[in-house]
Amino acid sequence: MTRKRRRLYFVLLGLLGLGAGTALMLTAFQDNIVFFFSPSEVAARHIAPQQRFRVGGLVETGSVVKNGENVSFAVTDMSATLKVQYQGLLPDLFREGQGIVAEGRMGPDGIFVAHEVLAKHDENYMPREVADALKKSGRWQEGEGKSTPHPTTATE
Repeated sequence: MTRKRRRLYFVLLGLLGLGAGTALMLTAFQDNIVFFFSPSEVAARHIAPQQRFRVGGLVETGSVVKNGENVSFAVTDMSATLKVQYQGLLPDLFREGQGIVAEGRMGPDGIFVAHEVLAKHDENYMPREVADALKKSGRWQEGEGKSTPHPTTATE
């Protein structure tokens, strides 16, 4: 085996290792990426039932139904509404007419099954994604809420 051929084998082996590492890294990222959608975007897209994503908007007035730890409510961006089911304790600040972000999956019946519900932190806070979705739908009115850079930076 000549030096050129040995060097070629090492370069090809290195490229193969780099490609395998990149493929493994992209696969790991794909499993952990969680997209955010507004109720209008959820209605417009056909989301696979096993795909995890976040949905945000305002809790529709009169839609909250509690049955022990089972809670169902509707999230709206004023253009479309999405029914949500959640099992567990809701945050203390959860209430009708306020902005929330819920993470979970679409059920086969078209109802969003939430695994986590995040509520606002103070009277001026609205999750950035929710505020952006409301602005995009044309339903945002200045003074209704303010978007902060990150939920953990807002003070209670």
